[in-house]
Amino acid sequence: MKEIYIVRHAKAEGQPFDTPLTEEGERQARQLASFLENRSIQAIYSSPFIRALDTIAPFADRSGLRVQKDDRLGERVLSDQDLPDWMEKLKMSFEDFSLSLPGGESNQMAMERARSFVDEVMGKEEEHIVCVSHGNLTTLLLRLFDDSYGYNELFALSNPDVYIVRLEGDRASVQRIWE
Repeated sequence: MKEIYIVRHAKAEGQPFDTPLTEEGERQARQLASFLENRSIQAIYSSPFIRALDTIAPFADRSGLRVQKDDRLGERVLSDQDLPDWMEKLKMSFEDFSLSLPGGESNQMAMERARSFVDEVMGKEEEHIVCVSHGNLTTLLLRLFDDSYGYNELFALSNPDVYIVRLEGDRASVQRIWE
């Protein structure tokens, strides 16, 4: 049985690529390291965004595992323009997965890159894998295994958050394990 731990990053100071964690986020990252410590993790993959890398760094240091950056785990960009009504547009993008705003990526496009990542790690020999991402992409990763994940579930995520996806044959189960 393969287990994929899908982790949403800890609290950060903002959304840009190079945004660091807050002091609280740094504390959360240390808590996450303790939380993952006895789970037989064999590989770590992370979004290249600083807040994701900083979230998993304490666990990587503690476990001695190398963090493998993967662009496919980067956050979905809704648009490259300032959208005063971004929440409404985001909700629309969950109602129409093909909706692509100027300079942005549709949910369908983001799910395709998430699926590409999952397909690749499924072919690896490691059975216990951590992947660190962001709210929107975490939701889409979870949706690959359980199509009930969508807009409302995105806003139910915490920073950080941890889900375990257990895969056995063609069956998958998704469970939130962060408290």
